[in-house]
Amino acid sequence: MKAVLAVDGGNSKTDIALVSADGAVLARGRAPGFTPHSVGAAAAVDTLARGVAALGVPLPPGTHTSACLAGADLPEDEHALTTELRRRGLGESITVLNDTFAVLRAGASGPSGVAVVCGAGVNALGVAPDGRVARFPSLGRLTGDWGGGEHLGEEVLWHSVRAEDGRGPGTALAQATATHFARARATDAAIAIHSGRIPRTELHGLVPILLDIAEHDTVAAALLSRLADEIHALGTVIIDRLSLTAPEVVLAGGILTARHPRLETAIHIRYARSHPSACLVILEHPPVEGAIRLGLEHIGAPSSAVTRVRPS
Repeated sequence: MKAVLAVDGGNSKTDIALVSADGAVLARGRAPGFTPHSVGAAAAVDTLARGVAALGVPLPPGTHTSACLAGADLPEDEHALTTELRRRGLGESITVLNDTFAVLRAGASGPSGVAVVCGAGVNALGVAPDGRVARFPSLGRLTGDWGGGEHLGEEVLWHSVRAEDGRGPGTALAQATATHFARARATDAAIAIHSGRIPRTELHGLVPILLDIAEHDTVAAALLSRLADEIHALGTVIIDRLSLTAPEVVLAGGILTARHPRLETAIHIRYARSHPSACLVILEHPPVEGAIRLGLEHIGAPSSAVTRVRPS
């Protein structure tokens, strides 16, 4: 019996599910984040392979692997990751896509629409009803990206230090940042991050502080407004490229699924003004569901199997 090995490899975690052709989940598990840009394709797939082994279930003959992976941003990335998966015998046939494809298929009512992700990083993808795809390189600031957990935390720290030393306007972010990192000043936290005493990944922890302080602080409010602008730009550029009418726009990633009222309202207002026919959807299901659906469709599973998917 054919089966699908579905993978949603995000920066912070990797969800894995083995599913039969009728949509029944045979096994599921979780591995650490999938970060090929920082550790290399081989090491990233090694981590994934250990997660698959930990399922404790051998892959049935003919298994198709549907891998939606962070870091699969360019054709050469997809090729390198496919090669590493094949080298480890992880599936008889393999499809590697960016993880935004899983987000779209997990949140939209059908295969077309737009996905906008803001979590550890930012990215967006669109698929038209005729199969055309629009996306971004998503290589960080080098390719025009703004937002995401670490970058937003860096912005908060930047404004906090400038508030302390007088180069920028005062902001409650400064004291909140110092308190968050258990330092006397935000500047001390910046120096600790620079020297490696505080990991840069800890900058993500400043995002909830930013969202809360934005209610009563002009500097924080300006950052939140810019974030809403970026989430709007990511989605609407895709909509216009594909000439979509009344598209579903799936919003995903930890920052967006936290559903902070001020940010969510700001995003809705921007889309309503520019593309009032767009339907915004906050992702409520794990993206690995999208990887499963893509895999089942690839092997020609019946529609009943695709709609049955629920890995958790």
